[in-house]
Amino acid sequence: MLISSDYAMLEDKSIPDYDVELLDADELELEEESLFREIRIIADRGQSPIRIDKFLIDHVANTSRNKIQQAADAGSISVNGKVVKSNYKVKPLDEIVITLNTPAYDNSIIPEDIPLDIVYEDDVLMVVNKPAGLVVHPGSGNTHGTLINAVAWHLKDNPDFDPNDPQVGLVHRIDKNTSGLLVVAKSAAAKAHLGMQFFNKTTKRTYNAVVWGNVKEDSGTVTGNITRNPRNRLQMCVSADDSVGKHAVTHYRVLERLSYVSLVECNLETGRTHQIRVHMKHIGHILFNDDVYGGDEILKGTNFSKYSQFVRNCFKLCPRQALHAKTLGFVHPVTGEMMFFDSELPQDFLAMVEAWRKYSSASAAYMND
Repeated sequence: MLISSDYAMLEDKSIPDYDVELLDADELELEEESLFREIRIIADRGQSPIRIDKFLIDHVANTSRNKIQQAADAGSISVNGKVVKSNYKVKPLDEIVITLNTPAYDNSIIPEDIPLDIVYEDDVLMVVNKPAGLVVHPGSGNTHGTLINAVAWHLKDNPDFDPNDPQVGLVHRIDKNTSGLLVVAKSAAAKAHLGMQFFNKTTKRTYNAVVWGNVKEDSGTVTGNITRNPRNRLQMCVSADDSVGKHAVTHYRVLERLSYVSLVECNLETGRTHQIRVHMKHIGHILFNDDVYGGDEILKGTNFSKYSQFVRNCFKLCPRQALHAKTLGFVHPVTGEMMFFDSELPQDFLAMVEAWRKYSSASAAYMND
């Protein structure tokens, strides 16, 4: 008998929409895609007639009768290229294909001894400063080594915290290559209370970003529905149709203009996938070194080779999109106290900004000579 398994990225309509602020913040990677599992089986020459649901239970690992029935009901079982029902009788040399919406990885969260930068902690919550490069939660392609694995290790002696219980843990998320502050709930009550604050848009969150170009206005607001880019599924985009996508609002103000880039502060009124990255691109200012949206190319400046080398050195100093979740404010779920946290710019981000400051100062001095 021949059994093979292929995995394809398909949109899972049954998964809660992570764009909702209650579950996710601005910079969630496109994790709303679920890894479906496609399995092909060729029955033996001597196969005796048997219902296909029973046959598949015996021949497909890590599944259940219910999953098989769901696949049959969804038209996801075919034999020799034709969709069949669960009562189909398997015959010798039948080529059977079943698609299961079961992850091909074990998504249970196991405690891992990974360093955590804990900004604040009490009995019901903790605030952590996530470094760039660390995924917040296991998913396809990132089954371990995530922030929540680190949290699970830190709280492994807390009998009330189960990292596999969705009622506790991360209240919101930021993208893998975005650094900054996140709040983690240790109890279901705390997560529900904090989650409603995100949902009702009463949390205070600001990000610092470096964007390409000299932002003309000192401050402004970008409003535009965000949806998936139909031409590139790794990207989100602002929809030209107001009836498509999710309402999103980003307020920004310029902190510094540094020749061909600008340091800006972004305040989120909503929290959609890649919101800051998409909205800043929409107004013509792609995030510096954002390889998903084209910011890892030299988009502004001169044609001199010396300038090109300078920019590429800046890319090396900050080898990811220049975005940092700098502040986070919320009402404590037990005490009712307003809590506000601020974080320093990480070293890679700061080194890149300092390089641009020196370049900008040198350019201004040259122009004044």
